[in-house]
Amino acid sequence: MRRLLGEPEAGDPIYQVKITLLEIESLPVWRRVLVPAAIRLDRLHVVIQAAMGWDNYHLHNFVDGQTYYGEAEPELQYRDERKVRLDDLVKPGGRLLYNYDFGDSWDHEILVEEATVATADGRYPRCVAGQAACPPEDVGGTGGYARLLQVLGDPGHPEHQDIVGWLGLDDPGRFDPARFSLEETNQRLAVRR
Repeated sequence: MRRLLGEPEAGDPIYQVKITLLEIESLPVWRRVLVPAAIRLDRLHVVIQAAMGWDNYHLHNFVDGQTYYGEAEPELQYRDERKVRLDDLVKPGGRLLYNYDFGDSWDHEILVEEATVATADGRYPRCVAGQAACPPEDVGGTGGYARLLQVLGDPGHPEHQDIVGWLGLDDPGRFDPARFSLEETNQRLAVRR
């Protein structure tokens, strides 16, 4: 039954991947996730979105050093991500790049840390560790995020209230860039399975 749902069965290969948002200088943003080694890249995209906390509003692609993979769009000339599995491209110790939102250009490193096997009682994908909050959508990339953090940290800044309003916060302290919740991350992964 699990195979019919696309879930691995006990003994199937599992990859432990570390997804790191690149170029965030203030506080590293990363997630460690267990995924089926044979996960297709279109499904890995969904996992990354849920694990990191993105809202899937924008285009994305994967690159293995030479070839770009993404949605089958003739104009973009990507290889179809629905036809490529993670274990076809990367083995333990290898990495891919994932770019989300071509305007803000959020680059992520996908490092396959190790291979293991699925357990009978395991749920996959599953986040096992992480650090820091994902930046808000449409903040303007790494530079925009650094500016947002600077303005939020200075209640006397002339743009402080505008930023608080843009984020939809009653209290500017509600956005904590250091916050990471393993439970909430796994809830998002379960919903998007």
